[in-house]
Amino acid sequence: MNRRLLRGLLIYAALIIVAWCALAPLLWSLSGSLKSEGALTDPAHIPIPPRWSNYGEVFELMPIGRMLLNTTVYAACVTAGQVFFCSLAGYAFARLRFPGRDALFLGYLATLMVPLTVTVIPQFLLMRALGWMDTPWAMIVPGLFGSAFGTYLMRQFFRTLPVELEEAATLDGCTPWQIYWRVLLPHTRPAVMVLAVLTWITVWNDFLWPLIMIQRNEYATVTLGLVRLQGQYTTNWPILMAAATLILLPLLLIYAIAQRAFVRGIAMSGLGGR
Repeated sequence: MNRRLLRGLLIYAALIIVAWCALAPLLWSLSGSLKSEGALTDPAHIPIPPRWSNYGEVFELMPIGRMLLNTTVYAACVTAGQVFFCSLAGYAFARLRFPGRDALFLGYLATLMVPLTVTVIPQFLLMRALGWMDTPWAMIVPGLFGSAFGTYLMRQFFRTLPVELEEAATLDGCTPWQIYWRVLLPHTRPAVMVLAVLTWITVWNDFLWPLIMIQRNEYATVTLGLVRLQGQYTTNWPILMAAATLILLPLLLIYAIAQRAFVRGIAMSGLGGR
């Protein structure tokens, strides 16, 4: 009994330490966003009085509302495309039988080893040839048609579904598309939620691709807005932290809403290390 109690205490202590390491930078940024520039290095965690005007200055110095809308549109479009095409490809690799299926899947999965920076130049040349430089299309289309990770995630989840569902649908006269759309896809909501959340976060935090593609504030993302708040020689760090806090809030809201489905999808898809 004592060993179990000691083990439980050690586990909780380790979890508290890990949680604090993850939350400390966020809390420090929140605290710094409420301080004046001169009091930024003040060891007090809660500034008295808090300077809420820093958040108002963010809206004066950058069109953060427009940038939040742009990033939301980009993330929503890419997430919808990833969920649809990755689930479609995952269903094909998991359920349909065709020559070379496994070899094709392994070849597609091998693209995960290709660094992102290697594909930037070909994508840049393609966007320039299409005339999509500095347009929303350059932000949406390249990530719209699925990814190797998303396909792998959906394939693993489709393989956990019982074959009897597919056999019963086939006996009822369903086509492969109807089996995918009406029978199997509704059962993959946890995996879809995992893919949607991860894709949204990736697009939201992306910096390199918007930096290359977008020049005008009209189409800029929130990550570009943060960089443009920094001066060449000096930076108002409290205002920068206030902007970072505003940008982080939508991600926290999304994760809070999808937390249960996200954790369940990770566990059921085999990505949790089980």
